[in-house]
Amino acid sequence: MLAKRILDLLIAIPLLILISPLLLLIVLWIKLDSPGPAIFTQTRIGFQGRPFTIYKFRTMVLNADQVMKEKIEQLKREGKFKPEEFVFQEKDDPRITASGRFLRKTSLDELPQLWNIINGTMSLVGPRPEIPEIVEQYSEEERKRLDMPPGITGLAQINGRSELTLAETLKYDLQYVKEWTFWLDLKILWKTIFVVLGGKNAY
Repeated sequence: MLAKRILDLLIAIPLLILISPLLLLIVLWIKLDSPGPAIFTQTRIGFQGRPFTIYKFRTMVLNADQVMKEKIEQLKREGKFKPEEFVFQEKDDPRITASGRFLRKTSLDELPQLWNIINGTMSLVGPRPEIPEIVEQYSEEERKRLDMPPGITGLAQINGRSELTLAETLKYDLQYVKEWTFWLDLKILWKTIFVVLGGKNAY
């Protein structure tokens, strides 16, 4: 785990400095494209169930987060909410802005999470951090995914990304937690490069 943390810092700090001009250009594009802040923040559940603030470039209209929460609450009231079948990202989602569609396709929207890595709330590799409303529905077995720090990329991201249902993502996340080694992290990082360059299943 110490090696994992050292790897995170050795990559995240130089990379954040190196790409800072690109980050400023993206901020400008988002501001010109639609009203609202360039950085999207949201409460997620991280390592050992601790809540933290995640940072991303905003890719949706301002009230998109509230719309999603209302959708989940409505499904709960109607008894139709099935976490294992729920998919957060859909093709042709009307909430996504023009700049946001490109940023998602290229995964550039995730770059602000380098700060999450530096401040210790995330890692380069791990289960994607989930929103509290979903974590509340976890079974005892599913809560084991919280036994590792959340990551920008992971097994689910190199095996389907946005195409996966929540149940499929959970399966990959639990597999990662059970089989984790430092070398598995390196393997996932290597494969992530080609997945991102290919832009497959990202929307």
